[in-house]
Amino acid sequence: MKAAIVTIGDEILIGQIVDTNSGFIAKSLDKIGVEVYEMLSISDSKDHILNTFSELQNTVDIVIITGGLGPTKDDITKKTFCEYFDDELVVDEAVLAHVTQLIEGFYKRPITQINKDQALVPSKCTVLHNEVGTAPGMWIKKDNTVFVSLPGVPFEMKYLVENEIIPKIIREYNRPYILHKTILTYGRGESAVAEQIEDWENNLPEYIKLAYLPAPGRVRLRLSARGVDKEMLEKSIEKNVQSLTEIIGDIIVGFEEDEPIEVVLGRMLSKKNATISTAESCTGGTIAQLLSSVPGASNYFKGSVVAYSTQVKENVLNVSKSLIEKHTVVSAEVAETMALNAKILLKTDYAIATTGNAGPSKGESDADVGTVYIAVATPNEVLVEMFNFGQPREKVIDRASIKGLEILLKEISKKV
Repeated sequence: MKAAIVTIGDEILIGQIVDTNSGFIAKSLDKIGVEVYEMLSISDSKDHILNTFSELQNTVDIVIITGGLGPTKDDITKKTFCEYFDDELVVDEAVLAHVTQLIEGFYKRPITQINKDQALVPSKCTVLHNEVGTAPGMWIKKDNTVFVSLPGVPFEMKYLVENEIIPKIIREYNRPYILHKTILTYGRGESAVAEQIEDWENNLPEYIKLAYLPAPGRVRLRLSARGVDKEMLEKSIEKNVQSLTEIIGDIIVGFEEDEPIEVVLGRMLSKKNATISTAESCTGGTIAQLLSSVPGASNYFKGSVVAYSTQVKENVLNVSKSLIEKHTVVSAEVAETMALNAKILLKTDYAIATTGNAGPSKGESDADVGTVYIAVATPNEVLVEMFNFGQPREKVIDRASIKGLEILLKEISKKV
């Protein structure tokens, strides 16, 4: 079963907003064995929409469209649907009752004609009830292709995908199984990993594909298996993962799908009942942001000192002026002291500290742009490493932040 995803909106095409809907829909379809054949973003133009529908007709089994269902004049999806399907708009009484209750009961204001017009739907469509908004979803079939229209508001779209579309597809279509297993590795680059596992990759069965998903400091290896025998696919994936572990087990830190390092690290800290703090200079709080983005992080992440200036390093983190004058602010000695004193100040088991020159200019140190010292204070010692992450500035900050988490993860992994 093949699907196409179409997002409608000039605001996407001019970069005013980022399309996150397509990624969510694609993942949801993939989980139930529907292959995404194509993703498109098109303008709020009737002719463009009609042409897109015609091109996708009978090419895929289902087209999922988001956007253009609002109450204003620039939202034209419903009228365009009627033209394409030779249909007319009619009032759906159930939708009207829901919209009325939402506007008058929840928002406590009189319903307007524009609000009532949200209940207009093509007469031939199956209405998908939108419990969390006013714009209903619409499901219409023409020849061999189903067209589904959803509101572009992300939380409304997600509700309809999870509660209406996915259950309906499962009920009405026979689909193959598509299984994924993602292996999380840290500390080795994509090319180095590929070289090390080349023989293993060449011996994968034809129904299993390997994808490399690199990011700063990490490489995810995603195995995807497709077929009709779910049990056979599961056993085959597990067998190949086991043989992979024998080759690169030293850099594998987890197997869950789409789990970034901050999630893996948080789970390990929770398992140890340990806490962490950060003292950041060149990374400017990025490590703290990564740690605190994980639900439940308050159980192990206690806080951060963003010591961007020398004055804050001295006055808050108690880095001595003489130490800075002797070694400069970008040095192993300063990074070590920052980590130790953050650990003491915030009363944690571990602490990560960064100091460096992210660029574009050198700032308060003569160290080369891209130079970063990262220190990790543990209950027993302080580990300090020096890196040069090059340029541009954003790359330095991102790589230094991930590397700090990676160093700590490796240290904790030895003791879990």
